[in-house]
Amino acid sequence: MPTYIYRIQPVRPAMLAEGPTAEEARITAEHFEYLKQLMVDGLLILAGRTLNSDYAAFGIAIFNARDDDHMGQITEADPGVAQKLFRAEWYPYRIALHEPGNCEEE
Repeated sequence: MPTYIYRIQPVRPAMLAEGPTAEEARITAEHFEYLKQLMVDGLLILAGRTLNSDYAAFGIAIFNARDDDHMGQITEADPGVAQKLFRAEWYPYRIALHEPGNCEEE
């Protein structure tokens, strides 16, 4: 199954610097639950975000998807993207090196 890297950024960068509105918090929670389900489904490999809270902040996820159309469906179904909280872009991606034991759990 092909691998893809997915990059999202908040449409309103102040959401991170000043805090989310109630609506943004709700959508973010839906987005997180969606990603958790994709992990259970075996499609999501990892996800996270940068810790800066300025305009350059972004999140990434690495997915397995059947093909470009499937990756497009995953993107369009993301509540954060569908409700225009985040803008998203994705690219075919090849993981060259990976060692799960090197990941620090929080």
